Amino acid sequence: MQNKITIMLVEDNEAYRNVIKRSFSRDANMELVSQFSTAEIALRSLQELSTRTVPDIILLDLNLPGMSGLEALPYFRQALPDTRIIILTQSDKESDILEAISKGTSGYLLKSATNRQLKDGIRTVMDGGASLDPDVARLILEGMEQTPKQKKPEISLTEKEHSILVLIGQGLEQKDIAKTLCITRNTVAYHIKHIYEKLEVQNAPAAISKAYQTGLFSPGKM
Repeated sequence: MQNKITIMLVEDNEAYRNVIKRSFSRDANMELVSQFSTAEIALRSLQELSTRTVPDIILLDLNLPGMSGLEALPYFRQALPDTRIIILTQSDKESDILEAISKGTSGYLLKSATNRQLKDGIRTVMDGGASLDPDVARLILEGMEQTPKQKKPEISLTEKEHSILVLIGQGLEQKDIAKTLCITRNTVAYHIKHIYEKLEVQNAPAAISKAYQTGLFSPGKM
């Protein structure tokens, strides 16, 4: 990795901010370039950013004082269209997860994630994939089992693409998918890109949802 991945953190818990700060301070490939306790302050700060200081990733909490992370998400996306947003929160509420997905987040991780899981998730998102906590993936799939399927569209996935999509639905990161299927991580990223194009989605949660709703696979058979 030639350049450091730059990260903005929007989190009101000072103790947790310090944990994240210490983690990135010891990483040669990632740098926490800014941190804010509210979405309002973070959004105001964007007016002063130069192109050199635009973060690659925003780690966004949902339960913030004032404007919530869900309310702020569209404003961050509008202000920084090339910056990827990962929700990092304690909330595993289905309504929060689905709303974040619908608003275009690139990942949804719980604060129970380890430092390694968080950094793997960031790398996955930077590689063009999406990071989804395994418990969150399971919750989405359980919820979809109660939802009637739509008529199957004319979408054709290759056997490899189908296998990768199933593993994404199980919450696996790209490196774990590569190991499971005995292929390179670059090959996984290549297939994921084509999966998203075929399903006309932008992230892993949306791909899982559409695949199930259109009958491409069933959670009960995964």
